[in-house]
Amino acid sequence: MTITYTWDCKVVDVHPTEGSNTDVVYNVNWRLTGISDEKDSKGEFYQTTTISTQTVPAPAAGASFIPFADLTNDIVTGWTKTAMGDVQVAKLEAGIEAQIVLLITPVSVTMTVGA
Repeated sequence: MTITYTWDCKVVDVHPTEGSNTDVVYNVNWRLTGISDEKDSKGEFYQTTTISTQTVPAPAAGASFIPFADLTNDIVTGWTKTAMGDVQVAKLEAGIEAQIVLLITPVSVTMTVGA
């Protein structure tokens, strides 16, 4: 099974001003979605999503500042993953994979008893 991971890091919290910069990102509201290459009985790919937030550091003194209007999902995703570290990113992706495995081969299901 192959899982494709997609990071959505487009929603951010900013400080309106910080030093001489405006709209400085300090917190990212991220969403990580994993989509399996396997399909369910309806023909839809198995997928699951997890969401959370990640604080990102302010630009270091002397570092180039990227204006808010120039930010992209890829740039902010890079900041987010760097702030988390490789180990945490791997844990999140492993958690997504485990959830998809449980969707494909559940170990428990909820049922309703008739009247």
